Amino acid sequence: MSYPLFKKDGVFYKKVFGIAWPIAAQSLITIGVNMLDTIMVGSLGDDALSATSLANSFITIYHIFCMGLGMGASVLVSRYWGMKSSATTEKEAYNAEHALRQTVALMLRITLSLAAVFAIATVLMPETIMRMYNNEPEILRLGARYFRFSIVTYFFLGSSLVCTIVLRSVGSVKLPLFVSMGAFFVNLGANYVLIFGKLGLPRMEVAGAALATMIARLFEAVVICGYLLLMDQKIAFRFKHFFMDTKSLISEYFRISIPVLISDGILALGSNAVTMVIGHLGGTYVSANAITSVTQQLTNVVISGVSQAGAIVTGQTLGEGNRERTMEQGYMFMGLGFLLSLISGLFIIAISEPVILSYKNISSETADIAREFMIAIAMIVLFQGTNSIMTKGVLRGGGDTKMLMLADNLFLWILAIPFGLLAGFVFKLSPFWIYVCLKSDQIVKTIWAWTRLTSGKWIKKISTGKVKEA
Repeated sequence: MSYPLFKKDGVFYKKVFGIAWPIAAQSLITIGVNMLDTIMVGSLGDDALSATSLANSFITIYHIFCMGLGMGASVLVSRYWGMKSSATTEKEAYNAEHALRQTVALMLRITLSLAAVFAIATVLMPETIMRMYNNEPEILRLGARYFRFSIVTYFFLGSSLVCTIVLRSVGSVKLPLFVSMGAFFVNLGANYVLIFGKLGLPRMEVAGAALATMIARLFEAVVICGYLLLMDQKIAFRFKHFFMDTKSLISEYFRISIPVLISDGILALGSNAVTMVIGHLGGTYVSANAITSVTQQLTNVVISGVSQAGAIVTGQTLGEGNRERTMEQGYMFMGLGFLLSLISGLFIIAISEPVILSYKNISSETADIAREFMIAIAMIVLFQGTNSIMTKGVLRGGGDTKMLMLADNLFLWILAIPFGLLAGFVFKLSPFWIYVCLKSDQIVKTIWAWTRLTSGKWIKKISTGKVKEA
């Protein structure tokens, strides 16, 4: 049976954007913080900008791992929430609620353990990590200094991020938005004071940027995690549940969530491989990429919000037992993805020059490379946005996490990375074609996502595990 890509369905679009807009707004605020960091640090020169950008590339690996953990848990949480909401007996409601809390407990344990691994690595070998991206002595020195003030940030970043995703999965989307608003002003004020040495404090430059980010992450973690553990009534997860017995759900959690973690983890490594390729092309390429990556994130906020809404809506609809409605919604998400991606591409073209000109102290060569990157991004986003809503949203929400893991690995490591290396170091192509080659997996993945959607094989069964009677 075929379904329309576009359909007049006010209930569907209202639900999707009701979930998506606070997520998008929160992402926009986060990107605003990153852009302010880039502009403030950029005023210190190309070396400082490159060092903080490359150091954050490593921290972004952890961030994406946490996104994988959170989104993997979200597949289960949204499904269990749908089961609980549509339960017809007390036993069904109890089983769903118990499995939901087990999912959160497992997610938090893994997140904090992973934070410890990254923190230890940052303590023991900051310069070694920086050498993965660049070999210039001044960039290495500044990057290592940035790392020294970022060690505890992993714990705050991870815990607040995964708790935010879980709250979104049950419809609590506004609180994280308000917390991000507060974190924006905390980060802005701390940046101004610590980077430039205001209010009688010493001028810390790149170290000040790292410390300001840590303070903002601490603020987010205290409020978000505090709300989940003390006030939330939907999940009703409390500190004692962190230590609850999770044996009955471990196999189901690993089956669904771990492929998402691996998939997003491999994506993080792949994204860093892209950064490494660009980094070894020279400092001007690094600076240009730092400028354009913020712009790409800026235009991706709505798509990212709709992607997460896709996973949540799909999971809840399947939890209610409505497979036919899920298929219909999948096609509508595909149409919505293409439309939003087209708008994003046009937006990138419109803002590219003003964004580049806002960086006053960059070289003309950096600006020229950034212009070529912008054109490439505007083209690639047509494919990247469309497949993101499908792979990170609908197909993931359907439980098709193993196939997504395989697709992410194959297309990135067999296609995109080799093409990018050849384009940059063998054929010495222009920045435009280097970027297109490094992102060529997005084109192929869009075609694959369409064939997977039409097959219907992406809808998987998920159990609550074996639980004791309430």
